[in-house]
Amino acid sequence: MKLSVFSFLIAVLLSHQVLIAQKSIWPKEIPLAKTGGKITIYQPQPDELTGNILKGMAAISGREKLQDDLSFGAIFFEAKLSTDKSSRMASLESLKITKVKVNGLTDQDKTNKLISLIESEATKWNLEISLDQLVSTIKEDTHKVEMYNNNPPKIIYAQKPTTLVILDGEPKINNDKNLDADRVINSPYLIFKESGQWNLYVGGTWYNSNTVLSGWTPSKKMSTKVKSINDQIKKQEKDNNDNKDVTATPEVTDIVVSTEPAEIIQSKGAAVYTKLDSTTLQYISNSANDILKTSDGQIYILITGRWFSSTSLNGPWTYNEPDKMPADFAKIPRGSAKDGVLSSISGTPEAEEAIIEAEIPQTAKVKRSDATVKVEYDGDPQFESIEGCMLRLAINANLTVLQDGETNFFALDNGIWFLSSSAKGPWKVADTRPRDIEKISVKSAAYNSKFVYIYESDADYVTVGYTGGYLGNYVQGDPVVVYGTGYYYTPWYGAVYYPRPCTWGYGFSYNPWTGWSMSYSYNIGFLQIGFNYGGGYGYSYGGWFGPPMYYPPCRPPYYYGGYYGGYNRAGGNRYSNTNVNVNANININNSHNNNIYLPNNSGSNNRPGVVNRPQNNDKPNRPDGGGGNNNNRPDIGNKPGSNGGGINGGGINKPSTPNNVFADKDGNVFQKDNTGAIKQRDNSTNSWSAPKNPASTRDINQDAQSRDRGDSRMNNFNRPSAAPARGQSMQNFGGGGGGRRH
Repeated sequence: MKLSVFSFLIAVLLSHQVLIAQKSIWPKEIPLAKTGGKITIYQPQPDELTGNILKGMAAISGREKLQDDLSFGAIFFEAKLSTDKSSRMASLESLKITKVKVNGLTDQDKTNKLISLIESEATKWNLEISLDQLVSTIKEDTHKVEMYNNNPPKIIYAQKPTTLVILDGEPKINNDKNLDADRVINSPYLIFKESGQWNLYVGGTWYNSNTVLSGWTPSKKMSTKVKSINDQIKKQEKDNNDNKDVTATPEVTDIVVSTEPAEIIQSKGAAVYTKLDSTTLQYISNSANDILKTSDGQIYILITGRWFSSTSLNGPWTYNEPDKMPADFAKIPRGSAKDGVLSSISGTPEAEEAIIEAEIPQTAKVKRSDATVKVEYDGDPQFESIEGCMLRLAINANLTVLQDGETNFFALDNGIWFLSSSAKGPWKVADTRPRDIEKISVKSAAYNSKFVYIYESDADYVTVGYTGGYLGNYVQGDPVVVYGTGYYYTPWYGAVYYPRPCTWGYGFSYNPWTGWSMSYSYNIGFLQIGFNYGGGYGYSYGGWFGPPMYYPPCRPPYYYGGYYGGYNRAGGNRYSNTNVNVNANININNSHNNNIYLPNNSGSNNRPGVVNRPQNNDKPNRPDGGGGNNNNRPDIGNKPGSNGGGINGGGINKPSTPNNVFADKDGNVFQKDNTGAIKQRDNSTNSWSAPKNPASTRDINQDAQSRDRGDSRMNNFNRPSAAPARGQSMQNFGGGGGGRRH
């Protein structure tokens, strides 16, 4: 006997005899253990994301017994999206079914009962979707229209390995008591003076000069002090390389110091132009930078998501709008040596996905009783008005502190808002944001704070989240994503130095999973070692790149003499008495962590007071035994027939049903078959036939292509994060994103 989807679901849900397939494997098959039938929920088709509320639809099918015909329909839903960008996973929580459409089901009372039962059972289903599937399938109808400062910085071209050392203006030199030496404090690089000679550490090599701004040459001999610091660096490099010596030989480079915003592009020797297949474009194949040339000789470079053009590699350079690039750029083949630039070409699927990625929030729940913040000022608090709003910004604080009225002070720390009636505290987790937060001008150093949100709160917890703008990933009205606003923000100089967010100087480039990573060009540079500026302040607070738990990773240079490693995230670097502690996190960002609510790259331990997306072992009585953590990727772990897997074994059951069924907004169900043809389901005849409205196949075909792209992105993310060979797709890169002052 064949049951309708409605009757079947009622029987299954009331019997509570279901086993739910786990993780981001679609479709979800819900087996009926006693009868052999199943319910199938196909991959959700997201339609709209507002804050952390996701709306969408999903095709469903069901049969009571294995031999019964399938009946098809559609559910429409709203769900709270709980995300973890370190594991690239999201959970659909608090699922609310807003509508059900099944042919033959017209009784509203029965429909309401079905909705109620699905919602109550869904809490046990652990419905997960990978962010890569979500990014590739969600619809984005509108884009941000804000334009940022796209004036080019000073761009330097070099034909041999060269490191750009950035200073925030002319050298500011203070005596560092911990080093017992004068030190340049307005640079993230370690530059200090000993016996009339300046020392600089870059990319595993020490350099000397008589002046800060020029004349740097490799050190021939280390002093006792330099050797002591160097020994600590080598020890920590070994500790962070599984206790093995780092065998890569750092390459000596030229050193260029700039006191103004600058970028460097370089080739290994004279530029070698190579044709890019399927286009008339050429690219410099002996450069790690994105440098392309058109048939008319115009040269284009991509830095921080911005295109600049010139007739010469030595400039002058002018900004080129991404929606006005030569047509051949959009034709760059996926999987080619330069497919990474497609995210910066308006109108491409890659650009659209980058925009959506920037708008998907990283979420967490903050426990009021445990979350704390430490606000420090250099002297008494000093506040200045912010253009365009009624808020005032503390200019001498280690964190972003905003004054809202006479007695409301908000401090922003690692994506969490805190509130106090005094600038000096005490502080508690806030339930609301400052009233005028959305009006903060892009010219304010607090601009990124408008991208941190409070979604809901109760007596014990506050649900918070941030979108890409908090980390410097902005959607520009072209539309594409860019890194940084392009504006210069004046730092604080006093007894201490507080830097401000920057755009230029580090060659930020976009990757499709977690945002922005630093260029190859710097040969890892200061990332090898990050010293605090003495006394617990400086870029360890995140002034250079973002919140203190967040550091962008570095992509290894592919043509230098091996790479020396990047670094991941942890607390700030500290001095202890007179001993120098070097950053203990020197490695490539293998876990793709882009979640500042986590303290490190492990993705497993939450910060105090912060609860991320529920981990598997937080779910009792799970069909897969409840083991594992939220870094486990789809297709990794138990499979049918191995270690008790499969429908009856309690393991992860990978569905045998193809993930090729879709619903439209009218509740019609479609299938894309192996030939690429789209057919519509007719429940009355239990068959697939030609669509009643051929025009509807256009949207279904786009949904199918998006789903395929999402699967491809997810599979690429699962691969090892080592740098691909040239010519491999950009999608094999892992990495993280740039950031902003918190």
